[in-house]
Amino acid sequence: MTEPFHSHAFTIAEANRLLPEMEDVMAEVERLRRELEEHEQQLQILDALWGPKVLEEGNPDHAELLRHRAAIDAITKRIEEVVNDEILARGIRFPSGGLEHGLLDFPTTLDGRWVYLCWMRAEPTVAHWHEITAGFAGRRPVTPEDSRRMGLEPLDPH
Repeated sequence: MTEPFHSHAFTIAEANRLLPEMEDVMAEVERLRRELEEHEQQLQILDALWGPKVLEEGNPDHAELLRHRAAIDAITKRIEEVVNDEILARGIRFPSGGLEHGLLDFPTTLDGRWVYLCWMRAEPTVAHWHEITAGFAGRRPVTPEDSRRMGLEPLDPH
């Protein structure tokens, strides 16, 4: 398996400096996600009420159906834009489950190979890492030894 291409290895300090911005970005994504779910629930209600008849132009709720579909499309596009422009464009990885669990991965190296510094929204700092193939389940705390092997500055023990 080839390792993914990354153009920048983040230090813990760099990742931590980005956290206030990333918290704002993730809060916006979460807000959009809740809004998306509301529109999806409304579509489910219309489907339960009308079934396929809601697709007929003469149906009294057809315009409502179209409004919710358009909103879903617009919100989905906006989420993609936020993820692409505010996360991926900075070289940060938005892993599978990132949307649901508020996860971000900051590429770095350990003993010359790529690994990820891993952050979850409720955490005050970046203090975990995992192998490229391990994902969240393989998270480990960044120890002073790991930090040295990553070629990063030592963690502040406080």
